[in-house]
Parts: sequence; structure tokens; C-alpha cells
Amino acid sequence: MTITTQMSADEQELTIFIQGRFDFGAHQEFRDAYERVDITPKRYLVDLQGTTYLDSSALGMLLLLRDHAGGDHAQIRLANCNADVRKILAISNFEQLFKIA
Repeated sequence: MTITTQMSADEQELTIFIQGRFDFGAHQEFRDAYERVDITPKRYLVDLQGTTYLDSSALGMLLLLRDHAGGDHAQIRLANCNADVRKILAISNFEQLFKIA
């Protein structure tokens, strides 16, 4: 599992790339990805293209990101989900909380 980040050129959006299994083992690395940036972005994009597995602790981590980003006012997109990941997000009703692309 690898987590990397990239800030947009205008410093308005932080993209978090998750490769491999997104589970409890990624907790600290995922939090560091958005908490340890020098600039607070207005938008977040979580790119799940390389994510092979997602469990309940990963869902909890996404909720922590949502709280960090402003709760109901947070602008967070979950993108490039494979069919298995999309199914877990749908079962969990995460389309109510996040934009899923």
C-alpha cells in the first residue's frame, strides 16, 4: 500500500492517490497525507484507481477526511473506483456524503 499526494498548480485541490489495499494499516499514512500539507486546499480528490481493496476502517478514514475538510461543506471527490470499491461505497451510502466519479 502506498499513499502519495499532489497539490494542484493553483493550490486549490489536493489529490491523494491510494495504491493497493486501503485498510487500517494505511491509517496514519492517510491522515498524514492531508494533515501535513503547508496549504489548506479548498477541494480534495481521492484517486482510487490503484486501490485493490477497501474495508470499514478505510470508510472511517474517508469520514475523518470529510470532517477535517469541513464536514457538510467539504468538497471531496472519490474518483477512478473499480467495480468492487464502487460497490462497497454504494452499500455504505457514501454517495450521500461524497461525489463519486
